[in-house]
Amino acid sequence: MALLDVKNLGISFGGLRAVNAFDISIEKEELYGLIGPNGAGKTTVFNLLTGVYKPDSGKVILDGNDITGKKTIETSKAGIARTFQNIRLFKKLSVLDNVKAGLHNQHHYSTVEGILRLPGYRRVEKEMDEKAMELLKVFDLEKYAHVDAANLPYGQQRRLEIARALATEPKLLLLDEPAAGMNPNETGELMDMIRFVRENFHMTILLIEHDMKLVSGICERLTVLNFGEVLSQGKTSEVLNDPQVITAYLGE
Repeated sequence: MALLDVKNLGISFGGLRAVNAFDISIEKEELYGLIGPNGAGKTTVFNLLTGVYKPDSGKVILDGNDITGKKTIETSKAGIARTFQNIRLFKKLSVLDNVKAGLHNQHHYSTVEGILRLPGYRRVEKEMDEKAMELLKVFDLEKYAHVDAANLPYGQQRRLEIARALATEPKLLLLDEPAAGMNPNETGELMDMIRFVRENFHMTILLIEHDMKLVSGICERLTVLNFGEVLSQGKTSEVLNDPQVITAYLGE
């Protein structure tokens, strides 16, 4: 059974069909790419999968559970985490606290325990500190634990955003243009990091990306969107050589 199975997903805005009859099936631990021209509907698909938008039609099945139209917090608890094209960190919080923010899906204490700093609060905070530091070490960010996120270099902010997403213990990680704004060296490091996350966290990853070197280097299969509809789908090498894709997306 596929980890993610999407059938006939669609949504309209003011009479404009932004996404129409979108299908995708992603296996567990697969590294899958979603590409297409600007305005093709890629981020809209991510917003439908994560509950930012409620679809007009279709189904979203995650690990056998129907999460169609669930709220964002419910999709997060069901097992979907995402990053954004424009990095969305808590810039004035420390690197450590940014990761801890992602841990609240699994760690809880009451309002009273928090206000009065009762033993339950202290125990949970200690557990979260330890787990957050473990994640920061994985991404070579532990030395910046008490630095404000805003003061990290761009590439390290990207790593922190992925670390925070993984703190929610997702089944599916959505990466929205992770290489945006990166130079070739940073992109190469990013490719290695994405492979590392898939292999060491046994993670299923769906990414939107315009960098074809990155896409062809790490994605096993692709779906191409054009004007909100699936243009091509299949193995990466076959899709990138599809004449329709070359005409519509690569412009050759």
